[in-house]
Amino acid sequence: MPNMSREGNPYDNARMASFYTTLKTEEADLQDDRDFDDVQRHSTAFIGQLHNEERLHSSLGSVPPAEFATQYHGA
Repeated sequence: MPNMSREGNPYDNARMASFYTTLKTEEADLQDDRDFDDVQRHSTAFIGQLHNEERLHSSLGSVPPAEFATQYHGA
């Protein structure tokens, strides 16, 4: 996995590694994808809907990222 960190901030990479693990265990391992288009479609749906809109994130006070952004950033 490539290093996704900003210079001098090793924790950025840890967050990406955690996300990739979630994507793999909660989406990719459960799908029977036939080709790259299937992978892309399922991954996009997982990230856009389940991960951002429904899945609770303990690091965000047990709310989905979209709700957190609305509550705390006025998005």
